[in-house]
Amino acid sequence: MVQLKVNNIDCYYESTKIIENISLQTQTGQFVGILGPNGSGKTTLLKSISHILKPKMGTILLDDKDIYTLKANDVARQMAVVSQGSNVAFSFTAIDVVLMGRSPHLSRFAVESENDVAIAKKAMAYTGTLHLQDRLITELSGGERQRIIISRALAQEPQVLLLDEPTTFLDVANQLEIMDLLKQLCDNKKLLVVGVFHDFNLAARYCDSLILLKKGKIVATGSTDVLTSENIKTIFNIDTVVKQNSITKTPYIIPISINHEAPKRSLTIHIICGSGSGSSLMKQLFDDGYNVTAGVLNLLDTDQETASFLKIPITPEAPMSPISDVAHNDNLCAIKKADFVIVTSFPYGYGNIKNLDAALFAVKQGIPTFLLDDSPIELRDYTKGQAQEKMQALKNKGAVVVQDENALLSALNYLANKHVADKANSPQSITAVTDTLLEVSS
Repeated sequence: MVQLKVNNIDCYYESTKIIENISLQTQTGQFVGILGPNGSGKTTLLKSISHILKPKMGTILLDDKDIYTLKANDVARQMAVVSQGSNVAFSFTAIDVVLMGRSPHLSRFAVESENDVAIAKKAMAYTGTLHLQDRLITELSGGERQRIIISRALAQEPQVLLLDEPTTFLDVANQLEIMDLLKQLCDNKKLLVVGVFHDFNLAARYCDSLILLKKGKIVATGSTDVLTSENIKTIFNIDTVVKQNSITKTPYIIPISINHEAPKRSLTIHIICGSGSGSSLMKQLFDDGYNVTAGVLNLLDTDQETASFLKIPITPEAPMSPISDVAHNDNLCAIKKADFVIVTSFPYGYGNIKNLDAALFAVKQGIPTFLLDDSPIELRDYTKGQAQEKMQALKNKGAVVVQDENALLSALNYLANKHVADKANSPQSITAVTDTLLEVSS
């Protein structure tokens, strides 16, 4: 087992400090990912670890030996590097390229022995490229070339493998193939793999631990749990929703664009939703500048998580629980403050049928109410027809049926621009408003 320790290093390019006070400790069998925006010092850190850029302050130890007291060949026997955009411009065969990885083990003018060739072929067999050994490197696809470059690194017989954006310019299939290979090197060969990545989700899926850099400093380090919305916002200045991948059980990051420049509207829209049916609508209404509320939403429901991210007030309920009387009454209080109510298209059971009672309350209060009906209620009713009866009652009392979100948003924006629903300036009867809604939504 080999340990790598980076102790409080500072690195400069001439007089410009690039990384500051960086420390980490890891060992063979680990897959470590380095993430950060352009200019954060990721590649500089990798260069420093790989014996290319000596730190001005601090030390880098490989099994308690300072690598900058060792000869380059001694380091290369233990540590291999796959640089960003590694390429071979000349028409060497694939086996010739892989044999270049044996150079740290050869004396100055020595040629490769049969043993060196055997080691190179073993590396190619491990990466699934042995059948390419006689092909010219310039004739191979991007994924094939990258596996040859990794084979060359493995031919060094290292215990530490450093990679700078190893999946750049590869399609999705090849990215997964390369990342699967790197993970196997950790698990089966017990290599320490340290890689710089741009893709959050690839890093989250494959890495055991992560280092998040910003402006040359570590902002967070640890397991993949450090990939929180807050950390990503701090480092990359982008909004995200972080969920758990249901298959891999690793974090899954969804970048979200929020329109912070949208003019604020005086209208409040209350959304009755669930099971993810309201997430995109909440986001769009939020971006359009409306005041948005929602409820009742079970904690851990997708719509609840979206509302939490957007800081939209909700009426919460316990996970997987029916709507209680307390939550129902809180929902009615929120509805009273709304200018519009929207009921999205989601399944109804006995536990959430009070949502339709809340919508009926809105209509009776004279609050214009939309029914987003992009899926027949018959397919969503698990209450032996009770939900269908309540839905029909909503329609009979003037709730407006809209077939899709685009029509709904068009109608809302039209009404907002006309100030039809501005209670303070020009109160409207529900009949007048619904007539306008029907006209616009049709």
